[in-house]
Amino acid sequence: MKALNKLISFLLFLPLSGCMPMSYPPGEKSQTAQLTDNVYLTEDGASLPLRSWLPAAEPSAVLIALHGFNDYSNFFDQPGQYFSTLGIACFAYDQRGFGGAPKRGLWAGGSAYADDLQVFVRLIKQRYPKRPVYLLGESMGGAIIITAMKNPDMPMVEGIILAAPALWARRTMPWYQTGLLWTLAHFMPWLTLTGKGVHVTPSDNIEMLRALGKDPLVIKATRVETVYGLTNLMDAAFSSAKSLSGNTLMLYGEKDEIIPKKPTYAFLQQFLASDITEKTVAFYEHGYHMLLRDLQASTALKDIAAWINLNPEKQLPSGADKRARAVLSQFSSITFRK
Repeated sequence: MKALNKLISFLLFLPLSGCMPMSYPPGEKSQTAQLTDNVYLTEDGASLPLRSWLPAAEPSAVLIALHGFNDYSNFFDQPGQYFSTLGIACFAYDQRGFGGAPKRGLWAGGSAYADDLQVFVRLIKQRYPKRPVYLLGESMGGAIIITAMKNPDMPMVEGIILAAPALWARRTMPWYQTGLLWTLAHFMPWLTLTGKGVHVTPSDNIEMLRALGKDPLVIKATRVETVYGLTNLMDAAFSSAKSLSGNTLMLYGEKDEIIPKKPTYAFLQQFLASDITEKTVAFYEHGYHMLLRDLQASTALKDIAAWINLNPEKQLPSGADKRARAVLSQFSSITFRK
């Protein structure tokens, strides 16, 4: 703590001619967006790598998946294969700045990611006009979906699935963490962070984590200004709890060391304040942040499939929804600093 305070003090007295954290938004819209077998071509001409997992016959539903921070569309390979065997067509694309998408490592801005999703949903609904469309977001992807659903131009979807959504807003962080982030972002936005020395466990699937460490498309060193942009997104998602309505399933692992419990539970208290019949929350006692790739991922995947195929008021096969109700009943009020 003493060393951290010294670092903050030093940074605060750097010359005031520092930089500003930047975002790198899309260019002007110059064409009609379209989908090919392996590319999502956006309205400004960006080619976003696209993956799909299609059933052998006509699908009963369509699922659009958004990856998390520093990840890319391949995150959905195992889930996509599983859901396709159940007759659900799945699509996932590399979002701007991630995976094989343009401007790797640079933050496009929350509105850019939400706009890309909005157009992609419209294209998928044109391709499958008679099939229900669902959205699934993991971590950062979940935060993007939450904010995108506030857009009045967002096409209607049958439901959304949030897997450990990124909700660690500034108001839920300690002052020294937000202060350090602000200082670094405004004086050294180009600085890259690797996460070395930070001892957290994102999943109990060690083999999968080792594969990610060797995957060249997974970003290992992150610019501070990109972290700053992600935090802006988490602020917006956290503040959208009361406005997020409709058919929603949210999954959270109780061993999640990436997105803390306190902001997640606080979000849920507001989120569940109304329209509870259309909202299902599932807590997995032995789940980590990467629920869809944990060793027990099949449990969460079966719950998602059941939720899609059944009335959302029905119970989940694993009983994770019952556990969530029991856990949340112990947290009647959670407050944060102004």
